Amino acid sequence: MLSSLLHSLPRRLGRTWKPLNFSNPSYARIPVTQKIEEETMPDYVGSRYYPARIGEIIKGQYQIVGKLGFGASSTVWLARDMDYRRYVSLKIFIKSTSMGQQLDDELQMYQCIEKGSTNHPGRNAVRSLLDSFDIDGLGIQDKHRCLVHPPLWESVLAFLHRNPVRRLPPPVLAFILKRLFLALDYLHTECQVIHADIKADNIMFGIADDSVFDAFIENELQNPCPRKEVDGRVIYMSQELMKPTEWGAPVLCDFGSAMPGGVEHLEDIQPNIYRAPEVILEVPWTYSVDIWNVGCMIWNIFEGESLFTGHDPEFQAYRSRAHLAEMITLLGPPPPDLLARGNLSHKFFSDEGDFYAKSLLDNPNPLEQRETSLEGEDKACFLRLVRKMLQWEPAKRSSAKALQQDEWIRKTLRE
Repeated sequence: MLSSLLHSLPRRLGRTWKPLNFSNPSYARIPVTQKIEEETMPDYVGSRYYPARIGEIIKGQYQIVGKLGFGASSTVWLARDMDYRRYVSLKIFIKSTSMGQQLDDELQMYQCIEKGSTNHPGRNAVRSLLDSFDIDGLGIQDKHRCLVHPPLWESVLAFLHRNPVRRLPPPVLAFILKRLFLALDYLHTECQVIHADIKADNIMFGIADDSVFDAFIENELQNPCPRKEVDGRVIYMSQELMKPTEWGAPVLCDFGSAMPGGVEHLEDIQPNIYRAPEVILEVPWTYSVDIWNVGCMIWNIFEGESLFTGHDPEFQAYRSRAHLAEMITLLGPPPPDLLARGNLSHKFFSDEGDFYAKSLLDNPNPLEQRETSLEGEDKACFLRLVRKMLQWEPAKRSSAKALQQDEWIRKTLRE
């Protein structure tokens, strides 16, 4: 009750922000024939996107001040929440009829997350949802779902690309993992949610310094971003937020692929190279797929390579059999009990557990040979952490709660 009262205090006292005027005409005009931003996406259809405009006020509360990004199913905007005198990001999806059930599924996941305990330390390691509503589009029945979040700076993937060696330093990795395991413990134990799509661009750094947003707005007022107009809609170039003087901690984002926990799943999930063995074999899976996912992702952000590629030379593309061959090369053969539970095990293994695609098997290549950036006990300690996640048998993987207290993470954060 107290938190809701405080949340509404600025509005009740009448201390709302006034709209800003973004009518400066001195912006660069991009040729109509030049494809930019969402136009470059495969299967782009302009009429599916909401025709947002800088300066526009949505729901009588949120004034759009600039474009932060785009994707195949949405655009993301920085906005001023004039009622509560704060900055927010608006994720505006393409027409609801083009999204189907996915829209309601994602919103349901966020609603589950918001119902979790406010006392759990992992709650603030997960991106929160401030508001959600539908916006009327240009057509009579067109609707666009809008999710309102606290704005974030950039993803771990973008941060990684700032480093010429494309590797995170050990203390940064340890800090990110600590936060990630806090987030997963909150999701798994408090919310009964499986993320199912953990990757470096779904982990983003917060911003603890509003001057970043003030500078963004001032730049848009004085030097409006380049844009083009096509069929009565404006397509803006996305603008980056400047580097904050005070970063916020990393948070886990994007619940578009999330699944409810506590029920049996057989769906094909996760980015290809992060797919857990039970997903490939169609063994009923649960929360531990997220743990496998993190173990694979570590290699991309710390070792500078993918632990698995799934590249099949015969097809010159990703194939499940090639992915399984890489797992066997790294971890040894899968346990018979796991194969016995897999609906698709017969496609890849004989009844005796022999792998059919023997030509894809390389010489054993254990983690000790793959890890090249650490030495001695530090290396051994790090590999013990990774092995807690990369287990064929889902039940043998450590929980997110246990991984928070891992020796390598605690040791690295103390140094």
